[in-house]
Amino acid sequence: MQILILSGSSRKNSNSLLVANYLTKQNSYSSDIHFSVVDLAEEQIPNVGRGSIDPENLSDFQKNLIEKWHNAGLVIITAPEYNWSTNAELINLAHQLGTKNLAYLFNNKVFAFVGVSTGRGGRQSALEQMMIFNKIISFTNNQSIVCPKLWESHETHLNINKESLLSENKVYADSAQNFMDYAITMTKRWQAV
Repeated sequence: MQILILSGSSRKNSNSLLVANYLTKQNSYSSDIHFSVVDLAEEQIPNVGRGSIDPENLSDFQKNLIEKWHNAGLVIITAPEYNWSTNAELINLAHQLGTKNLAYLFNNKVFAFVGVSTGRGGRQSALEQMMIFNKIISFTNNQSIVCPKLWESHETHLNINKESLLSENKVYADSAQNFMDYAITMTKRWQAV
C-alpha cells in the first residue's frame, strides 16, 4: 500500500512536516506499506484566480505531488492550525486539484487528516479540511472516502523529538498509532472492494 503524507504548512521545517515524518516512523507497520512525504513548503501553488496547475505544464514539485497522490491509496494531510482555522495554502491546494482536469486524484482513495498545533488545538483545521474534501469528492462525482477519525497533534514541538522522531509521551504516541492503524485498516477495506 502506498501512503502519501502531505505536510500542509507553507513554513520551512514546520511542525506539520515534523508530524508527517513522525507518522512514517511508527514501528507497527507491515512491510507492504510504503510512505512518501511531500512538503507543501517546497513550492508555492498558484493562487486560485491568479493562476492554475496546468497538467500539461507541471513544475517538478507539482509533478512529484500529483504522481505520489495518484499512486497512494491513503492520503494523509497534516493541517496546521492558524488562529483556530486551517491555512489558506491547503484550501488553495484543494481548489487547484479539485478541477475537472485533476479530479481523478479524488477517486478510489481514503483521505485522513491530522490537525497540528503548538498548543492544545488542531481539531478545527482538520475538520475544515474534511468538509472541503467531502465536497470535492461529491462535486466531482468520485468514489472516495474521508476517514472519520482525525488526530490532533497537541503541543507538537514538545511531544516529538526532532532528532529521533520519537515521542516519550505515551498518550501522544498511542493516539498517533491508533489514528494510523484506523486509517490503514479503512484503506485496506476500501481498496478490497
